[in-house]
Amino acid sequence: MTIDYDLSSIQEARDVARSAKAAQGILAGYSQEQIDKIVTAMFEAARDNAEWLAKMAVDETKFGIFEDKVKKNLFASQNVYDYIKDMKTVGVLKEDPERKVIEFGSPMGVVMGIIPSTNPTSTTIFKSLIALKAGNGIVFSPHPNASRCINAAAQVMHEAAIRAGAPEGIIGCISKVTQAATNSLMHDENIAVILATGGPGMVKAAYSSGKPAMGVGAGNAPVFIERTANIKKAVYSIVTGKTFDNGVICASENSVLVDEPIKEQVVAEFEAQGAYFLNKTEVEKVSRVVMTPKGGMNAAMVGKSPHVIADKAGIQIPDGTRLLIAPLDGFGPGYPLSYEKLTTVLAFYVVKDWEEGCYLAIDLLSLMGAGHTFCIHSEDETVIREFFRKPVSRILVNTPGSLGGIGLTTGLVPSLTLGCGTLAGSSTSDNVSPMNLINIKRMAYNLKSAETKISFICKHDELNIDNITAVVQEIVAKLK
Repeated sequence: MTIDYDLSSIQEARDVARSAKAAQGILAGYSQEQIDKIVTAMFEAARDNAEWLAKMAVDETKFGIFEDKVKKNLFASQNVYDYIKDMKTVGVLKEDPERKVIEFGSPMGVVMGIIPSTNPTSTTIFKSLIALKAGNGIVFSPHPNASRCINAAAQVMHEAAIRAGAPEGIIGCISKVTQAATNSLMHDENIAVILATGGPGMVKAAYSSGKPAMGVGAGNAPVFIERTANIKKAVYSIVTGKTFDNGVICASENSVLVDEPIKEQVVAEFEAQGAYFLNKTEVEKVSRVVMTPKGGMNAAMVGKSPHVIADKAGIQIPDGTRLLIAPLDGFGPGYPLSYEKLTTVLAFYVVKDWEEGCYLAIDLLSLMGAGHTFCIHSEDETVIREFFRKPVSRILVNTPGSLGGIGLTTGLVPSLTLGCGTLAGSSTSDNVSPMNLINIKRMAYNLKSAETKISFICKHDELNIDNITAVVQEIVAKLK
């Protein structure tokens, strides 16, 4: 029975890829105006269906917070649309009359979108919009724990696209979710590029498929509160970022590094804003519940509230607690909570100054999260600029990590796929957008005569100390 189901799922994967390829061949002939009409209709459908898709995601995955998932669906539709709606992606993109170069945009083909369970409907909306804005088709491989809501979101986007004139099959989604189907889709001849959002294993598989791929890396973002920071605002930002959808966005804060002179004020402010500081015994209990012994996340605790975690760990916390904070003396093996935690738990460190904070941040990122995100709260621009050296792709200043990283509270590109660059084995460090999903052709006209330069230079076969200066001056003048 299992073998038959795997074969059936593989056949489905092949069918949706083939249909998307045929549809994309038609879409490739559409004008920018036609593409934009389709994208507008998709955005409107995603916006109008944001609430029930969010409820479906929470009900199926048991992750996160309904209201925050609604906000993410609206971000993935409204904010992304506002950013991309006037973007040129097909046909002539720009002309440089001085250099006589014309750039043309053309689609890549069919995108394979790998979708996680943490942000299922919002990521499906986002990837649908940017794929079709670039003139591509897209087929989705859902996380098995979020298959129903991902298929529902894909259906909403597909139906809206069809109504606006897109060819049938331009958006597809596997309904029979198996590893065999996902692997088949990764290697399918009709897939041009893989856009992978998910766990490290899935992203690594995408890069190993032989297809061009763009993926994300682990988060584990450190956040440093420097002594000049506005403490109340800094703590508010951190609590907001970490508790948004119960911490499932990969750019959310995972470790707080506090400048020693302001430690007591910071602790008091965290407590005033609903954080509970664990004692050593409680840290050990929470560590065993939230993490595995090797530093991996316990999937059952991802996106859970502090009270669910506390109940599972067998500890008592005050009513209204929004966040659990674990003071740690070290990191790495032996300190499980120093690794990425996509839930409402933060590690907590005290450093003597910004330089020690800088080195500790590097250590934590080297442990996990290199290439992703670092946050700093400070009013000292000189100190802030020192953190440009961090091995990350996003340095967020005085803003919530999760919301700043995706571009909701910052000027970064609105995106739910955050590249981590070569530091994490990723092909891009961008917040991925439609521009990452097009090929750019360049038409270049002749500007200079190669023959004149070559023949002139070749006349001087023999140079010596007496004539070299004169010859060089003559060559420079001729080249001008």
